[in-house]
Amino acid sequence: MIRVLVADDEPLITAGIRTVLESAGDVEVVACVANGRDAVDVALRRRVDVALLDIAMPVLDGLTAAARMPGTRVVVLTAFGDEGNVRLALRRGVAGFVLKNCEPHELIRAVRAAHAGEAFLSPAVTRLVLGMVPREEDGRAREAAARLAVLSPREGEILALVAEGLSNAEIGARVHTSEATIKTYVSRVLAKLGCANRVQAAMLLRDTS
Repeated sequence: MIRVLVADDEPLITAGIRTVLESAGDVEVVACVANGRDAVDVALRRRVDVALLDIAMPVLDGLTAAARMPGTRVVVLTAFGDEGNVRLALRRGVAGFVLKNCEPHELIRAVRAAHAGEAFLSPAVTRLVLGMVPREEDGRAREAAARLAVLSPREGEILALVAEGLSNAEIGARVHTSEATIKTYVSRVLAKLGCANRVQAAMLLRDTS
């Protein structure tokens, strides 16, 4: 059972998230709180596998709270207007991004992916992040190309599919390879590129396009 903490200061959203997650069958919502300080307290006192945190919360914001939860995988709830916060979250290596208007199955997938040690990005979030970053100048493009040159053709293919926002299972189905093998590929790609998460790698690929 995946133990999840939900933190959002809007009760209706919190209730909806709890309903969606508990319908999955393998997820238990251990607590719902309305601010980042309470989220940190719960994460430190109880076993929490995944924390689903809103960015904008009173007392303590979600990103600051995430930094105070060692050992807990964090999925950030975001909206299309959160460009600056999304960039900060990327630098902090959060496990996933979920738009507040996402489909219920995406929310469940995000929690399962985070619990499995993967990063989850819905296609909509990937487009949001890549769309808000202007194309880099030629010098940066050359630097990105040099970094990407360390990848094998197969790894490059996997990265391109990651940049589409596909999950490991979806990539595996696309290239007729097991999900476990894809997970290994993605981990290897991130390590070779020195990227903390899938979005950073996708952004690097975008710099060369």
